[in-house]
Amino acid sequence: MCSIYFLLLAILLPCCFEILSLSCSTVMKDTLRYLAGIAGPSGYGSKTTAQQVTDNSSSPLHRLTAIITGATSGIGAETARVLAKRGVRVVIPARDIKKAAELKEGIENENPNVEIMLFEIDLSSLASVKRFCTQFLALGLPLNILINNAGIFSQNLEFSEDKIEMTFATNYLGTCTLLFFHYHNLE
Repeated sequence: MCSIYFLLLAILLPCCFEILSLSCSTVMKDTLRYLAGIAGPSGYGSKTTAQQVTDNSSSPLHRLTAIITGATSGIGAETARVLAKRGVRVVIPARDIKKAAELKEGIENENPNVEIMLFEIDLSSLASVKRFCTQFLALGLPLNILINNAGIFSQNLEFSEDKIEMTFATNYLGTCTLLFFHYHNLE
């Protein structure tokens, strides 16, 4: 009986290694292609800008409403800038309203006809997320795009006002609560 197991192992083990090496090879090639900025199956790569993606959009973007968390810097700010330029009504819920106002001013200087709305939110606080959701829903606007871009990473053990670990509260619970409140409103 033991020899049958060894025989099966002798047959299957090389096959497993072959499959693993092919998979690793494919993953490695895909990673190198991504890092080099070579376009993938979607036609976009790591060097593709938000501007290029929306240039090729076949859908009309005007009259749409987008909520973008984490829009006060980085990818979120660029996404807000490009969507606003394309005619999307951009809603920026931000922890730092001053930083959000500076972003709004910069986008409006570039394109005066944009519609950008700012709201205060702290994604680590469930009460703050619920307050934002209530304020947004009261506007009666459709929600076509929800971009959950905000996130934090803390090397120290910190807790939210709800007594939940800060990274988990912000990156998961706050984001999921935001989605939950707006799920039925997404068009």
